[in-house]
Amino acid sequence: MWFKNLKVFRLAAAWEISVQDLEAKLEKQLFQPGNRSDMQTMGWVSPCDNGSLVHAINGQYLLSLRVEKKLLPATVINQFTKARALEIEEQQGYKPGRKQIKEIKEQVTDELLPKAFSIFRDTNVWIDTKNHWLVIDAAAAAKSDEVIGMLAKILDPLPVQSLFTEQSPSAAMTEWLVQDEAPANFSIDQDAELCSSAENRATIRYVRQTPEKEDVVKHIQSGKQCTRLALTWADKVSFVLNESLDIKRVTPLDILKENTDFSNMDDAERFDADMVLMCAELSNLMADLVSALGGEKKQAGK
Repeated sequence: MWFKNLKVFRLAAAWEISVQDLEAKLEKQLFQPGNRSDMQTMGWVSPCDNGSLVHAINGQYLLSLRVEKKLLPATVINQFTKARALEIEEQQGYKPGRKQIKEIKEQVTDELLPKAFSIFRDTNVWIDTKNHWLVIDAAAAAKSDEVIGMLAKILDPLPVQSLFTEQSPSAAMTEWLVQDEAPANFSIDQDAELCSSAENRATIRYVRQTPEKEDVVKHIQSGKQCTRLALTWADKVSFVLNESLDIKRVTPLDILKENTDFSNMDDAERFDADMVLMCAELSNLMADLVSALGGEKKQAGK
């Protein structure tokens, strides 16, 4: 159940909520399958299929947001709209205008929607009440925005802030490459990306290849900075850090599995043990990463 991509936010230090209160708030947005005419619906579901909307262990909360979206490609809508427009043209003797085409398209969409297939997507959310993290398992900003938007409707005020560090990830990663040395508890892996800030956004990518220091220096002198860098933390977790402070491609390494015996556990026990391990290790990873980036930036009014 390890998160693969981390969108990391800060929880307000003074914010507290019990499992029962959070569960009651999430129930107001319980997932319900959409109607035949709904293009998209979303709501909260049990993250481990036990009926509870909040799976809690030692101050660590796990939530899951489900999104149902109707699969109705624009090419299909356009094809039916074109056919319908030709029929109407034959009937009225002239081509439909822009306004009429728009109305035809809306009518076609309404007719096709009940026949469209539904696809479901779950996005997991981890709330660390002890260390004040909120982490969303999402590679794309749009998915994390869905989660934040749903939480904003039930938590007033929303206790979530963007995470900013004193040193930008791009500047820090560039420095680590130039020095050919990662900060304490980290090591540099083989994937990297250097991108120019110029209008052409010229980009150099290293895939499964360690960047040579001399090459890196030349690219930086030409105006590029590191925007993605593969790292390993404490020989336990590998990941890719990007310029937006997103942590991607999270992979627990064998040393973690070797130190945990899941053989005598049932599925529920294994899920809980994995969650405890993930929360503990990723919380420490994020703390070390923030420290390596100079600590958290003091925000105005905070």
